[in-house]
Amino acid sequence: MFIPLDAKSQKPKSCMRYRTPELLYWENDTMMETEPCKDGWVYDGSTFSSTIVTEWDLVCNHRKMRQVAQSIYMAGVLTGALVLGSLSDRFGRKVILIISYLTMAVSGTCAAFLPSFVTYCVFRCLCGIAFSGIVLNTISLSLEWMAPKGRTVVGTLFAYSFTFGQLVLAGIAYGIRDWRWLQFSVSAPYYIFFLVSWCVPESARWLIINGRSIQALRNLQWVARINGKREEGEKLSEKVLLSHMQSELNSVKHNHSPLDLFRTTGMRKVTICLMLVWFSTSFAFYGLGMDLQNFGVDIFLLQFVFGSIDLPSKLVGAILMSYVGRRVTQAASLILAGVALLCNAFIPQEMRMARLVLAVFGKGCMASSFCCAYIYSSELFPTVIRQSGMGVVGMKARMGSMVAPLVLMLSEISPIFPPAIYGVAAIISGTAAVFLSETSNQQLPDTIEDVEARSKKKKTEKVIYKEEIPLTQSHMPKRVLIDTV
Repeated sequence: MFIPLDAKSQKPKSCMRYRTPELLYWENDTMMETEPCKDGWVYDGSTFSSTIVTEWDLVCNHRKMRQVAQSIYMAGVLTGALVLGSLSDRFGRKVILIISYLTMAVSGTCAAFLPSFVTYCVFRCLCGIAFSGIVLNTISLSLEWMAPKGRTVVGTLFAYSFTFGQLVLAGIAYGIRDWRWLQFSVSAPYYIFFLVSWCVPESARWLIINGRSIQALRNLQWVARINGKREEGEKLSEKVLLSHMQSELNSVKHNHSPLDLFRTTGMRKVTICLMLVWFSTSFAFYGLGMDLQNFGVDIFLLQFVFGSIDLPSKLVGAILMSYVGRRVTQAASLILAGVALLCNAFIPQEMRMARLVLAVFGKGCMASSFCCAYIYSSELFPTVIRQSGMGVVGMKARMGSMVAPLVLMLSEISPIFPPAIYGVAAIISGTAAVFLSETSNQQLPDTIEDVEARSKKKKTEKVIYKEEIPLTQSHMPKRVLIDTV
C-alpha cells in the first residue's frame, strides 16, 4: 500500500504517499516516512472533463492558487469600478462602454486558449475591469434616458439580465464540460455586443452638462423619431435645452473628482450609506454562493434553483419600489436577508431542507436588494459624478465579494460563524438604508447642489406644526411649510 490514511476520515490522503510500500513495514506503519506525490494526479471527470484545477494541477501545495485566480478577477472588477467610473464622467458613458465590450471579448477569448496559468490570470483580471465598465455604463445610460416613471421597469429588466445569465450559464456548463470551450462560449457574444454598442446614443444629460448641447439635441431628435414622435423632436432646439438645464449649467464650474462624494453633508451621507449597502449585499451574496456544496444537493440543480428564485424576487422588488418606495424596499430586503442567514446559522447541518429553504429565501432577498441598489444608487448620485459614485459603491461590492471567502474559513472554528457574520452585516446595512432620501417618481439630480437640496428637503418635511395659527392680517405665521410629498 503506497498511500497513507487520513487520521480523521480514515480515507486515503490525496497529496501524500509512502516512500516505501506499507506492506513491507506493516507492524510499524506510524513511523513510516511520507512524501508529496511526484507522479501527478488522477482526477474525477464525472462532472467536468477539464477545469483550471486539472489543467494546471492546482491541488495540494498549489491549492491556494484557485482562490488567487478568483481574487485576481475580483481585483480587476474593483479596479474597473474605481477607474472606469471616473473616466465615464469625464469622457462619456458610450465610449467607455464600447471599449469595455471589446476588452471583455478579446480578454475572455485569450483567457480560454493561452497555455499558462499566469497569462490566464492576467486576462481574467482584464475581464474583471471590463465587467465593471459594462455594468456601470449600461445602468447609467438606461436610467439617464428614462423618465422617472419608467426607471423602475428599466432597472428591473437590467437586474433580470443577471438572472437570465445565471440560468443560461447553468445550461451551457451542463452541455460544455471542458473549461476552455466554456470560457470561449461565454466570451464570444461580447463581439456582437461590441458592434451593437456603437448604435447606443450617448446620454443627453451628460452631453449638455459637458457643453455638447448640439450633439445632445441630435440624440434627442433621433430618439424621438424612433419613438414615433418626430414632430415633438423637431420642436426641440439648442436654446430650449440650455434654458431647461440652465441652473445645472451654472453650477458646473469646475472638474469634479471622486472626492466630491465626501465634501458636503448630503453627499457624504448618501455615499457612506450606499457603501454599506453594496458591501453587505455582495458580501452575503457571494458568501452564500460559495457555500453551495455544503447543502448536499446536485450542483447543477442548486445553481438552477438559486437562479430561478431571482425571477419572483426581483418582480416583487420592482412592485415594492413602485408602490412603497426605494428606501423601504432596500432596507426591508437587506434586513429580511440578514434574519434568514442568522436563522440558518443555528439550524443543525442534518436539517438540510430547512437550511436550503432559508438559504433560497435569503438569496431571493439579496436579489431584490441588488435590483433596488442599482436603481436607487443611480437616482441618488448626481449626473456630474454619477459614474464616480457608482464606481465607489461598486468597489465596495467587490471588496465584499473578496472578503466573503475569507469569512468561510471561520467554519473550521465553528460552522455558525460565517452565516452569522453575513446576517449581521446585512441587518446593519439595511438599517443604514433607512437614513437615505426617497427618490421614487422624482427627477434625477444633476448637480451636487440638487442632492443637498433634496437632503434639506427631507429634514424640512419632518417638521410638524402642532399649534394652529389663524391666517389673518395680524396673525400671519413666520414660516409657511409647503408639502411637496
